[in-house]
Parts: sequence; C-alpha cells; structure tokens
Amino acid sequence: MKNKFNPVKTGFIGLCALSVLLLSNCKKETEDIDTTYPEIISSATSFPQQCSVIKRGETFTFKTQISDNVELGSMSIDIHHNFDHHSHSTEVNSCNMEAIKTPVKPFLLIREVSIPAGQRNYEATASVNVPADIDPGDYHFLIRITDKAGWQTIKGISIKIN
Repeated sequence: MKNKFNPVKTGFIGLCALSVLLLSNCKKETEDIDTTYPEIISSATSFPQQCSVIKRGETFTFKTQISDNVELGSMSIDIHHNFDHHSHSTEVNSCNMEAIKTPVKPFLLIREVSIPAGQRNYEATASVNVPADIDPGDYHFLIRITDKAGWQTIKGISIKIN
C-alpha cells in the first residue's frame, strides 16, 4: 500500500503545532511581566525617619535605600503641612502632634530625585533647604518610587519642622 497524502490530517497536525507554538510564547510573555512593587528600605541611616525634627533655615540630606526586582524608574519627594491632622502615614508609630491650626506660610516642596538608568538597588539622596520664614509645625514627608513597569510605592513619614 502506498502512503497517500491526506490534507485534512496534515492540516490538523499543522494546526496543533502552531497552537503549541503560540501558547508556549504566550506563557513566556506572562512570565516576563513585572508585577512586583518597588521597595523603600528603612535603615538606621535613612533620613528623615518617623517623628524626625528638622530646623527651619537649615539644609538636611534626605537619604534612603530603594530597590526593585527588575529596574527602578522614577522617584519624587513631597513635603507639605499637616496642620489639619490629615493622614497618609505608612508608619506604625504616631508622633506627638500640635493643635490644629490654619497655615499662614507653610512649607511645600515637590521634587524629582534622579535615579541612574538600569538600577535595581540605589541609595537615593537629595539636599533639602528648609526656608527660615515658614510656619513651624507638623508636616508630612512623602517618598514616591515608581519602577520601569509603572508599579508605585509610597512611604509617608510624619515630621516636625521647628
């Protein structure tokens, strides 16, 4: 008996092979997707820390360690008053707070902190000048970090400016 070409059988085998190829590629793509949030790592050398006191008219150095499983993206810091006792602290312990008050000349700072490209671990630092003529009191110091995939982590620290 001679082997006969069967187009249905050949087409079915080809379709199966194509399906396996496509499905294996789909699985690989989902494994390559970054779904992990970046981390802000607190240490004894991080500054500021929860309840830190900062003096008006002085400059301090912000410092923290950050990491991501694939690649870090962007980072910003935000300092704003907390005279109304709102909250976005991510810290467990709370600080002693002054009475609620109306701001007259509150300090506000929003600044990008550069991260060199290709970094997975980085010690971020920035020099911050606190004007002498701002309202003293309770403030928030927010750290926002976004990785290259777009995942963001926020750390909220309560500080006092005297």
